[in-house]
Amino acid sequence: MAVPVSQMWTVASYVLRQKLAGRERYPLVLMLEPLFRCNLACAGCGKIQYPAHILKKNLTPEQCFQAVDECGAPMVSIPGGEPLMHPQIAEIVEGLVARKKYIYLCTNALLLKEKIGLFKPSKYLTFSVHMDGQKEHHDFSVCREGGYDIAVEGIKAALERGFRVTTNTTLFDGADANSVRAFFDEMMDIGVESMMLSPGYSYDKAPDQQHFLGRARTRRLFRAIFSNRKKTWRFNQSPLFVEFLMGKRPYSCTPWGMPTYNIFGWQKPCYLLQDGYADSYKELMETTVWKEYGTESGNPQCANCMVHCGYEPSAVNDTFGSLGGFFDTVRATLFNTYKDAGALELLNEPAKAVHGFVGVEQLHKSAAELEETNA
Repeated sequence: MAVPVSQMWTVASYVLRQKLAGRERYPLVLMLEPLFRCNLACAGCGKIQYPAHILKKNLTPEQCFQAVDECGAPMVSIPGGEPLMHPQIAEIVEGLVARKKYIYLCTNALLLKEKIGLFKPSKYLTFSVHMDGQKEHHDFSVCREGGYDIAVEGIKAALERGFRVTTNTTLFDGADANSVRAFFDEMMDIGVESMMLSPGYSYDKAPDQQHFLGRARTRRLFRAIFSNRKKTWRFNQSPLFVEFLMGKRPYSCTPWGMPTYNIFGWQKPCYLLQDGYADSYKELMETTVWKEYGTESGNPQCANCMVHCGYEPSAVNDTFGSLGGFFDTVRATLFNTYKDAGALELLNEPAKAVHGFVGVEQLHKSAAELEETNA
């Protein structure tokens, strides 16, 4: 099973309580960023393009706990930056486990093998390892030679100690659908619990602006990847969100579904856009003009976005919003092979070369720049 029954029940009962209470807007996952500092300079990432004095700042454990308590979401995702670089990350995780929050600690796993002893296995803690595909593709995407091998070592070390481990993969234009499907086999063979995929978001500050997917190409790519799938593949995301990525159903963005808290405060409106900050979760919800965001709003920053932090909550809301949505979810869970002859033809189309990603110069200078920044 992709997700433990206890976690599914916790999330389902939480969402149903919000529905019964008549709440239109409620958080599903808190995106808790305790730092922006990282030991990688990925080509498609805009989160680490801050001055050095900002990259050296951390949230305290107390600030993290206050944000989690204030928000009330049943799940907490801890991205960054690289959370394992936070000097008190073990204390933060321990405090969240004590609160019985389901935690996804998002890591590139370069430090996982070294830091694994700081943590205790728990059903509430999952290491969500960023893996952008097979070895060659991953290393070029993260601009680090050997990054895939180090990450796999970290995954195996965590699994051997009894930790829950999932992967999260960001896909860009030029991704090879066949390679992605082969990557699924690799991760299942290693023994990860499940996998999550999402198209990349076009951060303004990302070094590579040429390989972000538009909506039509996103649907085409994910149709090729998810159709005619193997029963052995396990995914850690709503099956209706998967169908959305495949172009099988329309959704509007739910930007409040995964609110973000970081060193600047509560980020408006979502994890991907920075249109100001609020001092409290209440202020975030009450002062953000939500109608100005999402594809239907006409906001150019939202035009091509199909990212999980905006649309997975929409899919979850659909599941519990009506009997039709619930039965659609059951159907998509039980009958998820998606036989599609046209999608098989898409797999025969040549993919663009991933080596166009940023270039070798970025690959070789990243380590030196990061070492200087993190000093």
